[in-house]
Amino acid sequence: MGQDIRLKASDGFELGAYRADPTSAPKGAVVVIQEIFGVNHHIRAVCDRLAKEGYVAIAPSIFDRITPNFQSGYSPDEVAEARKFVANPDFAAMLRDSQAAIDAVKPVGPVGIIGFCLGGSVAYAAATKLTGLSAAIGYYGGAIIRFADDKPAVPTQLHFGEKDAGIPLSDVETIKSKRPEVEVFIYPGAQHGFHCDERASYDKGSADIAWPRSMEFFGKHLR
Repeated sequence: MGQDIRLKASDGFELGAYRADPTSAPKGAVVVIQEIFGVNHHIRAVCDRLAKEGYVAIAPSIFDRITPNFQSGYSPDEVAEARKFVANPDFAAMLRDSQAAIDAVKPVGPVGIIGFCLGGSVAYAAATKLTGLSAAIGYYGGAIIRFADDKPAVPTQLHFGEKDAGIPLSDVETIKSKRPEVEVFIYPGAQHGFHCDERASYDKGSADIAWPRSMEFFGKHLR
């Protein structure tokens, strides 16, 4: 369903991306921001799933500035390797690359952004800083707490696992108190990465609630 394409950011940097198009006229477009594992099999599957929902989906390779076409699985060794990319994340560069993806699909119609893990934080930051968006969704973004003083310019929805070892519930409560206009959902018993069916932390019960909730949110705001 999808294909690899090239994007150009505002500073002239060229990066890769994966784009999936629906079989009928699109309802809009969704930019998908990766976890620390790159635009891998799972992120491509998310794009394909969004295309089946009627959206043009595009996932920019936001690690291309460091290691072009980086893709990883989820073994302990692979996780350790992937973590190196976020030891000192360049959010400004990742936002430039996200803006390039938004600009690439703007002609389609209203554009949303959805991100997971690192991408969840980027999606939230995008909602506060980038142009051309109509809605934003973030899944278990650990750095969102750092940006919580920044108000999103578009409707925003966030998803967190109750048992996420990397995101204390106190952070989630701080986000909720600082940003009452943002929809925040906490999934009982769910860990970090609960939405990814290729990870050991996958929680089908929580994922089966979160995804329809996300699609309803996009359906409401991307029209």
